[in-house]
Amino acid sequence: MAQSTAGITLRVLSSNGVHGALAELGPQFERDSGHRLDIRFDTANALATRINNGERGDVAIVTAPVMDALARDGITLQTQLLARSGAGVGVRAGTPRPDIASVEAFKRALLATKSIVYTRLGASGIYFAGLIERMGIAAEIKAKAQIPDGGLVGEFVVAGKADLAIQQIPELLAVPGVDIVGPFPDEIQVWTVMAAAPFSDAPHATAAKELVDFLASPAALRVYRTKGMEPVQT
Repeated sequence: MAQSTAGITLRVLSSNGVHGALAELGPQFERDSGHRLDIRFDTANALATRINNGERGDVAIVTAPVMDALARDGITLQTQLLARSGAGVGVRAGTPRPDIASVEAFKRALLATKSIVYTRLGASGIYFAGLIERMGIAAEIKAKAQIPDGGLVGEFVVAGKADLAIQQIPELLAVPGVDIVGPFPDEIQVWTVMAAAPFSDAPHATAAKELVDFLASPAALRVYRTKGMEPVQT
């Protein structure tokens, strides 16, 4: 990796969707480049609000629709698509895994569980809220749900505060002690594409581009695959 001035700290505003991948890729970039990363995680939608209110850094990593809006406004540039992930269901390790192989089985599992957790502002949480409305079970699910604004909801099942966690699979995998029950059935699956770009006014523009290029590299894709993500379909 070509180095720019070494020893700087890059401020990264990142979606939780790549939390697990950055835990591995971040230290690798730091070793190779000589730079340090200061990564601030949040939901992509919450980051969009913060950025539109004036918060900045060197690199943004958010969902593709959020990035498109930032690029249109001239806030970011040189967007690189990274990988995509689907939504899934997680439970505390060692506990029974319900059948979610079909849409009907998935619906039965949601109705049968005693407690459930999903985010209010995360892409998967917003989708799930609409999904249970379309399924006609929103009232029953919301009555037994915890709905934090963001964060890694697998932490709730590990702590025994919920039985089922709904989130993008990489976010569930990022929490030790969570078992993945499986992805949503194909008919109701939602895919989230992650993208990275330097801020147009990045304090460290050259190093910011180095990081974005690294995150879009074949070596990085191999890491995304191990974290429950896959190549973007073109």
